Amino acid sequence: MTEQSTQSPPFIGDRFPSISVQTTNGPLSLPDAYQGRWFILFSHPGDFTPVCTTEFVAFERLKPEFQQCSTELIGLSVEQVSSHIKWIEWINQHLGVQITFPIIADGLGAAAKRLGMIHPNHGTRTVRSVFFVDPEGTIRIILTYPESVGRNTYEILRALQALQTTDAHKAVTPANWPNNDMIGSKLLLPAARTVQAAQERMEKTNAGQMDCLDWWFCTKQV
Repeated sequence: MTEQSTQSPPFIGDRFPSISVQTTNGPLSLPDAYQGRWFILFSHPGDFTPVCTTEFVAFERLKPEFQQCSTELIGLSVEQVSSHIKWIEWINQHLGVQITFPIIADGLGAAAKRLGMIHPNHGTRTVRSVFFVDPEGTIRIILTYPESVGRNTYEILRALQALQTTDAHKAVTPANWPNNDMIGSKLLLPAARTVQAAQERMEKTNAGQMDCLDWWFCTKQV
């Protein structure tokens, strides 16, 4: 670790803290190791636990789709490397899935504490946290699930695709994008911030140059 774990956990929009970690694929310095690429870091309460096992299999099976989005996956728990390696072997032997993404061995819990993954009254087991980090090392989404609820890896992939799409098109996504029941896969434009911009939008809508229900509700086809 290169920063004090007593610091407040990072939030959306913050730079991901600079940390040095040991993983099943060797040492990594985050976020610098993934400069220019997205990465998703997710914690799990413990190795050899049923929910975590299903999550790791689900992440591995979706890994090609994450890689199509130029995104790497990284797991983390307060365990030793030897435990991670043995668990990976068990998954491969019994479930036929080879876990290929690195798993951080955070034996002392320093990284987990720095990232706010451990409840101060719940021992050393991490909650199910998910950090989306962009190519500049900025945290874009943080998700937190309790130990009892397994994560939806398809939703994590959808949220990543939504982030990348809104970045590319300078727009925002509606609920359940790309399957919104009102506008389908279209994007939404942020509401106009000035009277002049609102008037301009309605003029363009009347001229057939924009698609707006009102000046504050305009869509954009991708």
